This record gives sequence, structure tokens and C-alpha cells, in this order.
Amino acid sequence: MLSPKLLEILRDYWKMRRPKAWLFPGDRADQPITRDAVGQACAKAHNLSRLCKPVTPHSLRHAFAVHLLEAGADVRSIQLLLGHRSLATTAHYLRIATNKVCATSSPFELLPRPAPPFPAPAKPEYF
Repeated sequence: MLSPKLLEILRDYWKMRRPKAWLFPGDRADQPITRDAVGQACAKAHNLSRLCKPVTPHSLRHAFAVHLLEAGADVRSIQLLLGHRSLATTAHYLRIATNKVCATSSPFELLPRPAPPFPAPAKPEYF
């Protein structure tokens, strides 16, 4: 998912760095950044932030999916973005976003309200 804002940031990065072979080169310019290097960067950010929860590439992916769900994205779209084969795998994220699930209104709320019945005629009053 490449938003226009992120594309602009990446273009600015490219203009400043002018990488030759890889947008994000590794220790050697002719090689891409490795998974381990990304994991180490997450570990460093975790230590600096003093967060209690883990900060890993997978936790960032998980948070991305939950934030999409909380922002109103449907589970099928999230499934496609994450590349899950099974919708059940994506549905796992529903357990985390309980406020989104609980805030979902029932389709029955869309039904028209029945008109109030006419009041029964008043009984005649006797003196």
C-alpha cells in the first residue's frame, strides 16, 4: 500500500541519497537491506522507546492491519493487502480490534420504526 504521501517521502529520500542498485541498500551498496538489519533497527527503536510491548517487523504489520480495521477497512481488503490466502488468518485481527467490532451497528437498526398506534378513543365520561 503506497500512499501519495509515502511516495513523496520516498522520492525525497531518493533525491537525497541517490542509491544506485537498491532503494534501501544493506551494508554493501550492491546488496539490499537484510531482514536481520530491519529486525535490529526495530530492536534499537524498542530499546530507545522503552515500550513494554515488542517492536518487531511482525508487530508493525499486525498494528497496520488493526489500524486499518479500526479505520473502517473491510477484512477482505486487509486480507488482500497482507497477502493472506485465508480470510480466517486475517480474521485473527478482529480479536484485537474489539472496539471496532462492538461499535458496529446491527443492520436491524436500519429498519423503519413502526408508526405509533393511534390512541384508543377516550371512554365517555358519565356525570
